[in-house]
Amino acid sequence: MLPRALTDAIDALGHLPGVGSRTAERYAYYLFKSNLHTAQNIISALENLHAKIKICPVTFAIMDSTDSISPLYADPARDKTTILVVEEPLDIYALERTKAYKGVYHVLGGAISPMDGIMPDQLHIKELVTRVKDDKVKEIIIATNPSVEGESTAILLQATLHKTYPKLKITRLARGLPLGVSLEYADQITLASALDNRTGL
Repeated sequence: MLPRALTDAIDALGHLPGVGSRTAERYAYYLFKSNLHTAQNIISALENLHAKIKICPVTFAIMDSTDSISPLYADPARDKTTILVVEEPLDIYALERTKAYKGVYHVLGGAISPMDGIMPDQLHIKELVTRVKDDKVKEIIIATNPSVEGESTAILLQATLHKTYPKLKITRLARGLPLGVSLEYADQITLASALDNRTGL
């Protein structure tokens, strides 16, 4: 009963992660009700995603298409002997907002997940091994997500790196209770991790 153009827009928006059919309908109808300029701005921004963004050949972070290498990696003030390994490019920006890290990054491009067809050879692990030698890396910080896939990926990374560089320092981001959270509201996995990673006073 809806016009074809509207149903096409709903179908397209429905492919976005976390967007159900009702949300897609609201978004599509909002864009129709709004002035044409609003929709054109969104169209232009989406076109630029592929036209003006590319992947860094060293760190695999996203960057402007005019850059030849990631600005964070090119910055002489960053410590190239410390690499923080993340699953996805946007993880970098979450960490950068803390202003607490001064090293460089390496994006794996996901985590091992056979159910989703993601195998170790599809991740940027070989490139990380090469970077350790090229940049004379002293420490690798593994910052994969606290999930089954993230843990499996971290274990494989540790084994792969230690096989080639037995003396390389490999650390993980701490796991445990976030500040401001009461014990009664913490889940079992978080509590177990907090116990395992307890520190002295």
